[in-house]
Amino acid sequence: MAAVRVRQHVNPLSKKYQTPASPQDLEKIYAKPNQPLHLDIGCAKGLFLLNMSKIEPNWNFLGLEIRQPLVVEANKLRSELGLTNLHYLFCNVNNSLHSLLSSLPPGSLQRVTIQFPDPWFKTRHAKRRVVQPELVADLANYLAVGGLVFLQSDMEFVAVEMRDRFAAHPAYQKVGTGEWLAENPLPVSTEREIYTQNKGEPVYQALFIKREVVNEE
Repeated sequence: MAAVRVRQHVNPLSKKYQTPASPQDLEKIYAKPNQPLHLDIGCAKGLFLLNMSKIEPNWNFLGLEIRQPLVVEANKLRSELGLTNLHYLFCNVNNSLHSLLSSLPPGSLQRVTIQFPDPWFKTRHAKRRVVQPELVADLANYLAVGGLVFLQSDMEFVAVEMRDRFAAHPAYQKVGTGEWLAENPLPVSTEREIYTQNKGEPVYQALFIKREVVNEE
């Protein structure tokens, strides 16, 4: 992949990123649109999804990223490799997720990953973090029953916030009894995950499964 100079952090609340992405037609994106869909929120250069799409050809993969130059390069590489189960989309997930999810065929979204999102350390910037209660609720409405949400960060306070927001929603059941997972359940690790672990530093990981919520009258 060509080297692309982009800002490391992009403010999703800035005016530049307030136009929601258009709904997507899976029939026009994927060679086999009826395959289960894996959504990666904040895919950066997209190498995680690229490797996943090779390992799991019976899945479709969609990466969302707010830094447009990364999306352009990722889609270019995907086309060069001829991967027909992979697509990247430039969008601000904080204002685009609902319209994107509502355009998906029912039951198609079966796995979601949110990995090493921008931490936005200052309290006054907390609204810029990607895992807001609205995002958790939107995913709950469209993720298939039995679908998975995998979260990870090398910043403990970010991981705790993400984990606790999913745990607070009745649609999700945390997998495992420990505070964090002992290992990544997916067959591919991100570059940041490998880099952090090679330094001997912890990565905080949590997995949730979508359960069927029965409304009691």
